[in-house]
Parts: sequence; C-alpha cells; structure tokens
Amino acid sequence: MKKNLLSPVILILFGGLLATGVHAQPALKDAFKDDFLIGTALRDSQLTGENTNEMALIQAQFNAISPDNALKWKPVHPEPGRFNFAPADRYVEFGVKNHMFIVGHTLVWHDQTPSWVFQDDKGNPVDRDTLLARMREHILTVVGRYKGKIGGWDVVNEALNEDGTLRQSPWLKIIGEDYIAKAFEYAHEADPKAQLNYNDFSLENAPKREGAIKLIKKLQAQGVPITGVGLEGHYKMGWPAPAQVEAAIDDFAKLGVKVAITELDVDVLPAATQSQAAEVSMNFALRAELNPYTTGLPDSVQQALAKRYADLFTAFLKQPGVVNRVTFWGVTDADSWLNNWPVRGRTAYPLLFNRDYQPKPAFEAVLKVAQHP
Repeated sequence: MKKNLLSPVILILFGGLLATGVHAQPALKDAFKDDFLIGTALRDSQLTGENTNEMALIQAQFNAISPDNALKWKPVHPEPGRFNFAPADRYVEFGVKNHMFIVGHTLVWHDQTPSWVFQDDKGNPVDRDTLLARMREHILTVVGRYKGKIGGWDVVNEALNEDGTLRQSPWLKIIGEDYIAKAFEYAHEADPKAQLNYNDFSLENAPKREGAIKLIKKLQAQGVPITGVGLEGHYKMGWPAPAQVEAAIDDFAKLGVKVAITELDVDVLPAATQSQAAEVSMNFALRAELNPYTTGLPDSVQQALAKRYADLFTAFLKQPGVVNRVTFWGVTDADSWLNNWPVRGRTAYPLLFNRDYQPKPAFEAVLKVAQHP
C-alpha cells in the first residue's frame, strides 16, 4: 500500500479488522459492482465512529446507505416550523465522505408522522389545502436541503392495504387519492435529478402487487415523475418463493421503472403471526417458543439461511439492469429491528454478519451467486 493512501479511514478499517480477528473479506459492493448497489440501513448512533469494528464493516462492504429514522417526519420535523436536521446532516455527511449512494427515507408515511400535521390548533382535522401546504413545505425543505447529495427518495411509503386498495390513512382521508401524485410532484420540484420511489412491503403477493401496478400506471398516465419501486424485502424462510420475487421484479420492469430491494432481512425465528405484513404497529408477547436460539444459531439453520439468501439473490439477478440496489435493513444481527419486532426481546439472526462482525455462511453463499456467468 502506498504511503499517500493511508488515510484515517483506512487506519480505522484496518484496526477494526484486526480487533475482530477478521482478515480482509471480499466486499459485497465489489462482487455486485456490475449488477446493483449494495446498501445498509444506519442509525444515528452508528455514525459517531466510536465502534470501529462496525465502521470498518460498513465502509468495506457497502456503497449505499439508508437512514433508519433520521429523515422520517417525526424526528426531522417534530413541530410546526421546527426542523431537527442534526442527525440527518451527520448521515448525509457520512455518505458524501465515503462516496456512497445516499437514500432519503421517507417523505410521506402514515406512521411516525406527528399528529399536528393532520390537525388544527383545536385538534380537529385540517382541510385539504392546509395539509397539501404542509406536505409541500416539508418536502421542499427536507429534499431541498440535500439536493444533489441524496440520490434517491422513498417518496411515499406503504400506501396500500394487503388487498391492493389504498390504505385509509389521514393523507388519503383529508387530501384524497391524489396525495400520492402531489408528493412525487413536490419531491421532483425540490430535486429534479433525484430518483423517486414508491416503497412498500408484501408486493410479492399478487393482490397487493396488482394494486401497486394500478397505482403506478395511473401516476405515469398523469405524467407524475416516479422512477422506481421499492420492495422492502422483509422476508421469512418460507415466504416469498423466489418465483414470487421474480414475478414482482418482472411486472414492475414492464412498467419501465427500476426496482430496489430496500429493507432486506430474512427472519429465521418462529412466526408470532401468520401475517406477512411488516406493520410496525404489531406487537406480541415474548414466549420461550418464539425465541429458541438465545445462545446461537444451529448450523442446520445457518445453512438453510445461506441457501435462502442464495435463492433470493439469484432472483434479484434474473433481469439484468432492472434491480438497481439491494439494501440490508441493518449491518449485523445485533442491529436488526427483528430483535424487537414483532416480539420485543428476541435474539434474531436475519443478516449476513453476526454480532461479532463476522461473515455468516449466508455471506459466502451470496458471494457465490455474484460469480454468475
């Protein structure tokens, strides 16, 4: 290594690898460099640089980042006229410094939006024009602040029910169906060069996917600037089948939009519910049978998870040029939201790196898929 290449970042990376006993691993971002970006979701606490092991892993493996919470409405715009940009600024600065593709998540969502957005000073629902004005101010302020730095936005998040109909959110009830179109128009106004996605879970299921296709076709017919669809990818060991993933990617490709896998993880724990939805509001009591791997993941399950990831990445690659990003929802198993959702206090194993920052068999399985002809 040439002396002039020894930067503090490289020293942190090297030190982190030594600290964990990890020899330099092949990088996912390099393995798939001709296929799609490889991303991870970051919490604000991960951007302090104090955990050098985790920082080394992030910098070595990923070339795209998504924020866990920093850019959702409640954290960034908690009160009328008051914005809290400190966490989002740290997040964007990290991505710029490390030459990563930076994602903004998310502008319009029914969850984690303060009640004041939808109410007047007496607690009554505001009218359509007032809510549209608040939406536009929020989007122009947030997107405008990071214009040219954030490359893509999840503009509208989870607007569909499982049967493909529009969710009866306050946005829909107050504004009407065109709230989605308006959100995309405002985002495009704020940054005409940014990728603009509709993002949702369970789009691999035909009824919900048909609803998304109908929605996108309607937006396109109106000239609304939508460039992509995000499949969240909160998957289970038995759902969705690879064929369902391929079908979803194919159907959206036919609409001329790109596809991103935006929040990928694979839950190996026993199901607390038969629902395939990733509704953040779900909450079930902790029971021993729902938390069977408190001391580690058996090798048989590790191998099954590896095969599952290999099958999924094979599906992602089936249509070259359609999937433009695959983002994991967390860096290591310790970071995963599945440790506390939908059952708080479980020990989850849904990602490619374990709690000691070591690659799991699933990591090697995914790398092998990258060696496709």
